[in-house]
Amino acid sequence: MEKTSKSPILYSSKEECCGCALCCAVCPSQAINMEYDTEGFLYPVIDEHKCIKCKKCLKICFFPKKTLFKAERS
Repeated sequence: MEKTSKSPILYSSKEECCGCALCCAVCPSQAINMEYDTEGFLYPVIDEHKCIKCKKCLKICFFPKKTLFKAERS
């Protein structure tokens, strides 16, 4: 299994995230911050320099979606 150097994609559209911040709470390296979008809603943003690619954020997310790593999207 090839190890990727890119951070996970938590959502590809705003409909795939409710802004609950579970991903932020479970991150052991505190790489996820909740930031406001232009409409005032909070969404997670990953700091790729802090992310250790443990995928805990993907495992805790209860929204059904096909979440891929950036390196796998082409």
